[in-house]
Amino acid sequence: MIIAERKDLGLISKMLEGRSKVLVAGCRSCVAICHAGGEKEVAATAEALRLRAAAEGRHIDVTEMTLERQCEKEWVQEMGPHLQDREIVLSLACGVGAQVVQEMYPATLVVPGLNTSNMGAPEEQGIYLEKCAGCGDCVLHLTGGICPLARCSKSMLNGPCGGSQNGKCEVNPDTACAWDLIFHSLQRLGRLDLLEENIPPKNWLPSRSGGPRRIVRPPVVQGEEEKRSREGSP
Repeated sequence: MIIAERKDLGLISKMLEGRSKVLVAGCRSCVAICHAGGEKEVAATAEALRLRAAAEGRHIDVTEMTLERQCEKEWVQEMGPHLQDREIVLSLACGVGAQVVQEMYPATLVVPGLNTSNMGAPEEQGIYLEKCAGCGDCVLHLTGGICPLARCSKSMLNGPCGGSQNGKCEVNPDTACAWDLIFHSLQRLGRLDLLEENIPPKNWLPSRSGGPRRIVRPPVVQGEEEKRSREGSP
C-alpha cells in the first residue's frame, strides 16, 4: 500500500492562507490504513484548523468528507456537490489522489495535506516499512521475495556490500541488511543456488526514466475472457 504522513499543521495553514471556506477530503484506502488520511484524521485535521484559526482571531469554515478512493474518478465524482461553496480542497490522500481531484475540478485549488512516502507494509502497530520501489522490472523471483532496490540502502542488485556487519546495514545500524535477509530467505527456500546467478544491470525503460508510466489493457470481447481462462492464456 502507499504510505504517507500528514504535513505539519503550520505548513497546511500557510497553504490555506487567505481562504476561509475549506473542504478537508480524506480517503478510505491506503492512507486510512496508515492512519494519515481516513475519517478520523480528517476530523482531527479539520478541528485543528478551526482551533488554530480561533486562536489567531480568524474565522474559517471547514467542511469534511471522506471518499472511498481519491485515485478513481468514479468515487471523486461524489465530491462535486460538496465543492459548490468551497474555495479550496485540502486533500488527505496520496499524491495520486490529490492530482486526480485537481484534474476533475480544475477551477478549485487542491492542496496536499500529506507527504507521500513510499509503497510499503505495516511491520507492527504504527510502523511501516518501504518494500517496493515500483521499478517496473521485478526481480523478486531471484531474491527470495525481498526487493533489493527498496530494501537495500544502496539498491544493490548483487550483494551484500562490504560494509554490512552482523546482518545490519552500514548506512543505518537499525536497518537489517537486505542481502542478509535475501540469503536467509533463499536458504529457507532451498534456493541458495540463485546467489550464484548474476542479476544483470536493471532495465530502467519501464521505470520513471521514460517519463510517466502508462499501462494499457485492451478491452476483452464478450466471451473471450472465459475462452482465455479455459485455454490457460493470460
